[in-house]
Amino acid sequence: MFDPVCLPPPASVAPSVGSNKYFHAKKTRFSFPLNGIVEFSGARTVPCRMQFNCLSYFLRGVSDPELHPVNGEQMVGARIRGKEGGLDELGDADVATLIRQMGQNGMPDAATRLVRDVRAKGSAMGCATLSALMLCFADKGLFLESRALWVEIINSSFVPGVEVVLRLMDAYGGAGLFDEVARVVREVASREYHFRAEAYSWAVSCLGKAGQLEMMEAVFEEMGSEGVKIDSLTGNAVVKYYSMFGSLAEMETAYGRLKRSRILVEREAIRSMARAYITGRKFYRLGEFLRDVGLGRRNVGNLVWNLLLLSYAAKFKMKSLQREFLRMLEAGFSPDLTTFNIRALAFSRMCMFWDLHLSIDHMKHEGVIPDLVTYGCLVDMYLGRRLGRNLPFVLSKMDAGSDPLVLTDPLVFEAFGKGDFHASSEALLESNGQRRKWSYSKLISMYLKKQFRSNQIFWNY
Repeated sequence: MFDPVCLPPPASVAPSVGSNKYFHAKKTRFSFPLNGIVEFSGARTVPCRMQFNCLSYFLRGVSDPELHPVNGEQMVGARIRGKEGGLDELGDADVATLIRQMGQNGMPDAATRLVRDVRAKGSAMGCATLSALMLCFADKGLFLESRALWVEIINSSFVPGVEVVLRLMDAYGGAGLFDEVARVVREVASREYHFRAEAYSWAVSCLGKAGQLEMMEAVFEEMGSEGVKIDSLTGNAVVKYYSMFGSLAEMETAYGRLKRSRILVEREAIRSMARAYITGRKFYRLGEFLRDVGLGRRNVGNLVWNLLLLSYAAKFKMKSLQREFLRMLEAGFSPDLTTFNIRALAFSRMCMFWDLHLSIDHMKHEGVIPDLVTYGCLVDMYLGRRLGRNLPFVLSKMDAGSDPLVLTDPLVFEAFGKGDFHASSEALLESNGQRRKWSYSKLISMYLKKQFRSNQIFWNY
């Protein structure tokens, strides 16, 4: 691929490409192939295969008056495609494409001049052109201009595309103009466009992820009052955002409303609510919520059962933990790595050596491969009881030469935190993981040396 910038000509020497009089030594994009020779006077000739982007060339003409003055009749897409013509040859879709490219290149002024020239030719502006120019302004923060174009679109016979409306709301939301997001969705609803439901759902998401719960609630209630059916995606999004930014009472109210609507709470909302309960250390209420969701739900895998086990393990209710684990097996669920590590963390913190070894044997029987969390439970438990000399015997039964990985659900760490070996190993892997090949055995060896040195320093003082 040839780039004219890569071969700068000597000062005062202008390059030429074959017989192409439109070539300029400026960097641009390319789209169709063209064979040619780059010639410099008194210098070398370089054969090349170039790909010219006609639209980008046109943009250069619009933005650089020294190359091609913008008079509405020169440098049009029809000529570049091999035809002779002017701006009147461009259709609505062609102009919209040019405006989008101008927007991507940060040229809203050039887009405005192009539209002015098209209008000067007496051509009617189509919905695609107006929409592209509106989004070009919105993306560059020119919201007064984009608002004027939006009003022109909705007050005409045009019906904007759903993607255009969603992108406009995204631009408003990204700039913190949440009132404009609500106004756009109300204007869409008042004109009964066919994508009202999508606009409402997107507005709920835009407002919710920004923490604007009052405005999100107002739009959500308006959605119901307008007779728009609330789907599972929107209902679960409301619950998720209340769990992220609201209180537990508000979250539970939103969940109760979702239940009354006969909509199932989905995986993402379950995780978000569980995180809120765990952060507030409300493990009993977490267990009640999970039983209400249903322990027999199979479309979310082991998530509900794992969180229920976590609610007991975090409070070190070992008998209840074992009882619910057996019920999980009786219900036909197969324990995964997170299931085993929840129990392993509880056993490790309680120094229950025999139970932890039985759990690791069970993992091996189920074909579940331990991760860094599992090894950390063993190391922390043995070192905590000053039994580090027994670690080689324990690790000989495990594949300690494999690459270290962390595959446990992060929600577990929010309840338990990370063990000392786990945290130290992650810091070591992040600092020089690319420069050295690590394994569990090497990490454990490094950690034991670190502990030995720290003990020596302590006793020396």
